Amino acid sequence: METLLWPILGALLGLVAGSFLATLVVRWPRGEGLGGRSRCDSCGKPLGPLELVPLVSALVSRGRCRACGAAIDRRHSLLELAAALIGALAMLASPGTVGLSGALLGWALLALLALDAEHQWLPDRITLPLLALGLWLGAGDFTDRLLGAAIGGGALLLLALGYRALRGRDGMGLGDVKLMAALGAWLGPLLLGPLMLLAALLGLGMALGLHLRGRPLPAGGRIPFGACLAAAAFPLWLFASATAWA
Repeated sequence: METLLWPILGALLGLVAGSFLATLVVRWPRGEGLGGRSRCDSCGKPLGPLELVPLVSALVSRGRCRACGAAIDRRHSLLELAAALIGALAMLASPGTVGLSGALLGWALLALLALDAEHQWLPDRITLPLLALGLWLGAGDFTDRLLGAAIGGGALLLLALGYRALRGRDGMGLGDVKLMAALGAWLGPLLLGPLMLLAALLGLGMALGLHLRGRPLPAGGRIPFGACLAAAAFPLWLFASATAWA
């Protein structure tokens, strides 16, 4: 019974985290601040307490604002559900404080995935704190974390500089480099190879899927590699944590 309580706690915390992340993902790209009361994205009406219950409020209101009738952005419910799943899986893989740290990693990666996939944007205000947390809470001892950050970030920086030298234009942003450094700190140097391979496969799958559906690649033909890294990293953390805990 106690083992089941941890994933339930993780899911509940994830619902709260997902509600905040959804607000962040919707407002930040529009240049809006995160302060003040939660409000409808269409009419700006402040939301009451009963309208702020993650997932439940959207179901009760049938996905529409009670004031203006506009459809509520589906990203709110999707991010809340994804964050709840992340919290539950992290606590299932490693109950306790380690699981909570993994949930924090997963929630940050969820925000980065959403922002990079839609806007090709990996903000420093997420990647740099994620790097600091990785050096503090990541796999192994501090030397392993520092080495993972240096190898991960350094390898991607060399790739970015090499591409620019060969093609005369940027093929990868520094946001990807900072994210890779953060993931190296969280996962350690031994998982950097699997991380790059899995992220590359996800990128190829994304490109193939868009091609088969006759849709163009985002942002001028570029795959959001940061989103691929974010999607690949959390499953690797789950695998490493679950096997170590077992």
